[in-house]
Formats: sequence, C-alpha cells, structure tokens
Amino acid sequence: MPLLDPPLPLAERGRLKWGKLYGAAAALAIAEAAQAHDAPYLVIAPTARDAEQLREEILFFAKGALDVHVFPDLETLPYDGFSGHPDITSARLSALATLPHAKRGIWTVAIDTLLQRLAPRSYTQSHSLSIHTGEALDLEAFRARLTAAGYAAVTQVVAHGEFAVRGSLIDVFPMGSELPFRIDLFDRDVESIRHFDPDTQRSLQKLDRIRLLPARETPLDPDSVREFRRRYRLRFGGDLSEHVIYRDVSAGIAPGGIEYYLPLFFDLTSHLFDYLPPQTILVDYNEALAAADTLWTSIAQRHEQLAHDRQRPILDPAELYLSPSELIDRQEAWRKIELRNFAWPPETAGVFKNFPTSQPADVRIDTRSEKPVDALLAHLRSVHGRVLLAAESGGRRELLLDLLRARNVTPRVFDSFAEFAAGDADLGITVTAAVSGLKLDHPPLQILTESQLFGERARQERRRRRADRDPARILKELTDLRVGAPVVHET
Repeated sequence: MPLLDPPLPLAERGRLKWGKLYGAAAALAIAEAAQAHDAPYLVIAPTARDAEQLREEILFFAKGALDVHVFPDLETLPYDGFSGHPDITSARLSALATLPHAKRGIWTVAIDTLLQRLAPRSYTQSHSLSIHTGEALDLEAFRARLTAAGYAAVTQVVAHGEFAVRGSLIDVFPMGSELPFRIDLFDRDVESIRHFDPDTQRSLQKLDRIRLLPARETPLDPDSVREFRRRYRLRFGGDLSEHVIYRDVSAGIAPGGIEYYLPLFFDLTSHLFDYLPPQTILVDYNEALAAADTLWTSIAQRHEQLAHDRQRPILDPAELYLSPSELIDRQEAWRKIELRNFAWPPETAGVFKNFPTSQPADVRIDTRSEKPVDALLAHLRSVHGRVLLAAESGGRRELLLDLLRARNVTPRVFDSFAEFAAGDADLGITVTAAVSGLKLDHPPLQILTESQLFGERARQERRRRRADRDPARILKELTDLRVGAPVVHET
C-alpha cells in the first residue's frame, strides 16, 4: 500500500506539481510513482551531489523493486585539458546503451550534465560488439575492432577499456561491466566466456553471451579520425602541428579533454533527451531546470577565459551544450512533474498536490549525559505513529540498541524499509547511510537518522565517508570554477 500515493501525469505532455515533500519524502514519492506506473523516470537535480543523494534515497525506498541509476557527470570543468575517470565513462556508456530500451526504472542527472551534448545514438550501437559461445571468431579482425572501438592493448587487463591477447585467451574489460571477461578460443571457435577477477586473475562464472560497448564517447577508428581532421582544419587555422589535440587524434591517441571536441567526430551530436524512450516522465527537482541560465553564463565565461590559447583552440559553448532556449524546447515534449520541498500556494496555476509531510524533527542523543536518550524517549512517547531509526553502520546500530535497551526499549531490527513498512512494529531500526529524515503526517510515520540524533558530528562523518568514496567529486564541488553550481552544504 503506497504511503504517499502520488498522482501521475498520464496525458501526453501532461504537467503536475508536487509540493510539501520535505526531507526524504521527495525520494519516497518518486519511488512510489515509478513502481505504480510502467514508465522510465528522468529526475533532474540541481547538482551532481543532489543526483547521487536522490539515487541513494530512492534505492532505500524501492530496494529490489526498481533499477535506479545516476547518469554520471564527466567531473571535469568545461574545456578542461583532462578527461574523467574510465569508470565514469563506463557508467555513462552503459546508461546510453540501455536507456533507449528501458520500460521502467529511474535515472537521476544533474542539470549541468543534462546540458552536455552527446554522441548520436547510432554511435553506441554501431561500435558495440556481441559475442556468444560456439561462434567462429577471427582473432585479428576482433583485435582490430577492439582497437577501433577505443580499447587499449595491454599485457594484463585491470581497468575498463583494456584488452589482452595471450595465445587462445582474450581478456577484455568492457565499458558498462563490473568485471572483465575471459574468452577462450578452440581454434577459431569461442569455447567459453567467463568473468574473471582483475586482482587475482582467477576465472569466475560462465556466460553464454556478452556485449562489448565502445571504450569511449569519441571514436578513433580511421574513418572517424579522418573526419575529425577535416572538420578541425575547417574550424581552426594556424600551424596545426602545434595543436596537441589535432596531433594526438591524428596519431590515433585520445588526448585529455577530448570530450570537448566531440562535435568534430560526428555530423550531428545528440543530447540525453534523444536517448529517452517516448513514455519517459521528467521530474524537475527543486527548480533544477531554472538553473540553466546561470550555468550558461558560467560556461560562456569559462570559454572567454580559455579561448585565446593558440595551441589549444576550443569550440563555442553552443557546439558543446544545449542553450537555455534549446533546453526549454526539448523538455516541453515530455510529461513532467515539478517537485518542490515547499507547499504550492492555493493560487498556483495548473494541477498540483501538497503532500502530508512535515520538516523532520531534530531529536538529539547526548552521549555525555547520564541519561543520553531521554530526549529521544520523550519524542517517541509524543509520536502518534511508527518510527524507524536509521543507523549508518552495523556498529552504530548496536550502539543505539544498547542505549535504548538500557532504558528497557528494544526496537525491532529490519533489513529494509520495505520490510518495516509491511510490518506493524511501532519502533524499528535498520542500517543505511543513504536516507535523510522523514516525517509523514498521514499515515503517521517517521524516519530518524544519525544526523538528527547526533547532529553535526554525524554530518561530518558522512561527509568524510563521501570524500573517501569519491574524492574527485568533492574536489570538484570545492573549486571556485564549478560551472554555475554552488557548493551546497548539508543542514
């Protein structure tokens, strides 16, 4: 039974406004809508951090029932002279390969990532390879196709975009795969295909068929290089032998920052809207789309700063990004939900719904006090409804349980939110670092997180874990040159 039961824009180009979705209620509403309606959802967030946080919270509420993904940002600034990590490219190519065929599921994306122009849909399809056991495989032709798709020949495969040939064994780590593959040939026939562990090189489970995506978002096969050189010469003048981008691509090398020359590889570029299935529903989270003007101004300023390098000339912003007017035109064709934390006023135009949620409460545990959980117990006595405590690790869960058991209160332990929601326990506890606080007025239900219970210390610990997990993203958010997206401090 849905807790929020959100209405859906079922009519073509339908518009809805959802409001008063505080804390994790926004993720709960999106998760329930996506489970109730067989359609893909694209959730547009103000920043990359918001996109990742929404994904984690949606997964918490819909664990096992939905596929939830982030379409990753490149994690570079416009016109940077270096490229993103291969794992980012892998995740982006995987999304571009699967999204056009999706029947349901959720993708979150930051608005600045949504503005980026992409390779056309035909590129991923034409540069993908499918292999199955029993088929005849021309080893030299296969090696040439991998090279044309951007894979690097190495002696031992350890990272995405690499392949190695050792006699009758072919190891390849394709984009979009969590593990590399080992292809064993018997003469010219594919005898077996297995995953293998890149650390131990030990073969794992067998597979019948695999699909290999291209190794990067820009092609480097001879025809593409020839077209790049032709377009580059038409676009830029001067002594091209001094231009590192032109020189490296001519030699079949992908230089750092090649993504910002993507239009020179294709007759036409695409954007994420071109990859969406026609039944997709857009969710504009907290006016993310309205940030396009500010982002566009920042991109233009960045272009002005770097446009005078004669050895590394750059393309105009309109060649690499959707302009604000183009963004308006593209998103108008889709059904859309405008989701806000605050309540829509009665005079709001169009169809809207304000949900029965409130700001999550702060209920502090004072570990230095003789009675550290008194405030929490007082809060629990005042609640008319159910409460789920969210500990960020198994150890923290045991700490909370010990503190409460000392006062003769024993929450029931749950493995997931779905298990708690389906039960009848008034007080439960689970382990998750994903979700923020939640307070539903009807039906009455609360989630109390460590940030609510332990305050700033818990927030600092969560920031530290995120920095350990993704230092590139944290560094990007802290730089003053972040394209129009201010650093958002958790509160």
